[in-house]
Amino acid sequence: MAKGSWPEEFTDLEKYSDWCLETEQERSDKRQASTFDEIKALYDDLLPRADAILAYLDKYPLEEIPADVRPLLQLTWALAEVAPAIELFGEVQVPDGYDVKRFSTERRGF
Repeated sequence: MAKGSWPEEFTDLEKYSDWCLETEQERSDKRQASTFDEIKALYDDLLPRADAILAYLDKYPLEEIPADVRPLLQLTWALAEVAPAIELFGEVQVPDGYDVKRFSTERRGF
C-alpha cells in the first residue's frame, strides 16, 4: 500500500504495512519470522483501535472494501494471527504444538 493512501484517522498504523498480507499463509509466515517484541508491538497498537477499525470497515460490504481501506481489514487479520501468541502462548511459536510448516492454505482473503 502506498504511503499516504490510508484513511486519515488510521495513518499512524501505516508503520505496520508489512503486516498487510492477503493470505493466511503469508500472515502465519510473517508471525513465525517475527520476534515476540514485534508481534507484541503490533498487538498493543491494534487491540485498543480494533473497535474503531471494525466500525470503519463496517461501512462497506466485505466484497467492496476500497483499496485505501483494505489494509485495515488486513491488519485485523494480522491481529487475529498474533493474538493467540500474545494472549495464550507468550511466545511466537505454539509451545508443544505442531510444526506450522506442515500446513499451508490455498485460499486468498476472506
